[in-house]
Amino acid sequence: MEVVIEINGSLGKDEVISLYRSNGWSSAEKPEQLMAALKSSHSVVTARFEKELIGLANSLSDGHLVVYYPHLLVNPKYHRMGVATKIMQAMSDIYRDFHQ
Repeated sequence: MEVVIEINGSLGKDEVISLYRSNGWSSAEKPEQLMAALKSSHSVVTARFEKELIGLANSLSDGHLVVYYPHLLVNPKYHRMGVATKIMQAMSDIYRDFHQ
């Protein structure tokens, strides 16, 4: 399975809402706020399979020392296939020199 990982790429509202709903996250019921929150993230890493958004993680950071990963989602159809691992590896690469 060829999963494409992208950092800070474009996100469509419908595909984001679909991913959050597939995981039962209530933030899908507040699409405008969710999209604004993702847009305001320090980084967003996405995973796509055949152009379909199948996973996403975001970070909040001061840009120098500390980073938090508030969201990590993978469409349940793709659980246990290493998608989350690939997403978190990309996040770890971005923030490898951070203290926390």
